[in-house]
Amino acid sequence: MQHRHLNHQRFTLAAIDDVIRRGRWDDWAELRRAALEDPALLDKIERVCAHCIADPYAQRHHFWMNYVKKHRDTS
Repeated sequence: MQHRHLNHQRFTLAAIDDVIRRGRWDDWAELRRAALEDPALLDKIERVCAHCIADPYAQRHHFWMNYVKKHRDTS
């Protein structure tokens, strides 16, 4: 996914937020693969999602926050 306003393909906080907000299935799968390869990425995903977790309509962020929690519980 070409992230808006970004000139690179690294998973920065802005890129992660963009993938969560605007990404499609393939983009989410890429983020998941990256998180499996680099568990430190889970911290970044959690930071991005924490800002939206109070919003009950931010279902994508809730999904990813639950993914982080579940993945940490099983690892």
